[in-house]
Parts: sequence; C-alpha cells; structure tokens
Amino acid sequence: MSCAVSERICTEKTTMRDMTDRTAGAPVLNLSGCTDVPSGKMASIVTYLEMTERPPPRPDPTGTDSLGLAPISSGEVERYLSIYRNLGERWMWFSRLTMPRAELEGILGDPGTTAMAMTGPDGDCGLLELDFRQAGECELSFFGVDEPLIGTGAARWMMNRALELAFRPGIGRFWVHTCTFDHPGAVAFYRRSGFTPYKCAVEIEDDPRLNGMMRRDAAPHVPVFEA
Repeated sequence: MSCAVSERICTEKTTMRDMTDRTAGAPVLNLSGCTDVPSGKMASIVTYLEMTERPPPRPDPTGTDSLGLAPISSGEVERYLSIYRNLGERWMWFSRLTMPRAELEGILGDPGTTAMAMTGPDGDCGLLELDFRQAGECELSFFGVDEPLIGTGAARWMMNRALELAFRPGIGRFWVHTCTFDHPGAVAFYRRSGFTPYKCAVEIEDDPRLNGMMRRDAAPHVPVFEA
C-alpha cells in the first residue's frame, strides 16, 4: 500500500441536483453518457466509504517499531504544509494549499480535529488527520505515507492507530472519501481496513496547476487541459 489518501472538496451534502442545475450556467451532467469538462477543470469520481463499528484489531506489521505519531499544532502550519505537499502533490492534494492560512490555522487549532505526523528514523513520513466536529462521527480527513514506505507496513501501522483514535466513546461512524486521482490501491486498502463503500459522486474543480497553487508537473497521471 502506498499513499491511501482523502482529499476531496466534495462533502456528503453535495447532491446530483448541484451537478445538473442549468441555472448555474455550467455544463449539465449527462447521467446516461459522457459530459465534456471545460478547459481548466479536472474531473474525478469520488468513492465514499464508512464503518459503524471498530473492526477486530489487526497486529502491527513487523518492522514498524520505529514509527510514531506526533501532534501538529496550529503553530506548525509550515510543518503541516511541508508534509502535505510531500505526500500529496503526486496525488493531487490541493485543498489545504488553496485555503487561507488563517483558516488552516483554525482547523489545526480546533479541538474537534486531530492532525498528526507519522515519524520515523528520518523524520516526518506520513500524515493522519481526523475530524470529530460532526457529533457521533469521525472523518478520516487525510491519510498518507511517504513513497519510500510503500510495502513496508507503515500504512497498516498508521491505520491501526487511526482506528484506535477514531472510535473513542460516543463515535458510531468512521468515514472517508477518496477519488480516482488518488493511489489506485486506496479503495482496496480502505476495504481491507474494514470500510464499506456506500456511494459515489462526480467532482469537478479548477486545476490548481494552472493558477500557480501547485507545481505544473504535480500529479502527472492527471492531464492538464488548458483553454
């Protein structure tokens, strides 16, 4: 498992009517065929997954004893963004790069969110972020491990920690969303971890590589379509 990630701007409140509203002046989504996406935009399919009880604990993989988790505070925005870029540029993580710094500081300082760096012998090597701001639920907001840790069991180790942290008293649902820009093994990894897919959505966003918010060569598997 490489970088299982959660990065979508979509929320659970997005509806198909939003995608087909002619009054917005946007192209209408064809529900029985293809829909052209305007230049400068990106389109992906978002898969939502959830679990309503903690699955049986899985043992930590061998060789993960040196890994740890370190909280990231609102005063460590640069550290957070460094990890975020390192993990996410190849998979089109962009929402935290485009939001105002004060908003990101507010998220990191909110008592309802938990952001943690996975650490190893060479420093920060992963990101785990949980959002408890919806009563009775926890969202796996971000989850990723560095490329050199692919196949080492680091992602499983961090998911074990995520499950321990997510199912605190009063939490009856743990959910995540991922998309077709993300690592191709993300959905399978989440399913092996105990999540079940329950819906999908189409997401269309401005390409952040065209406005300087991301490097032009980021996420090379996602083509750039200019006007």
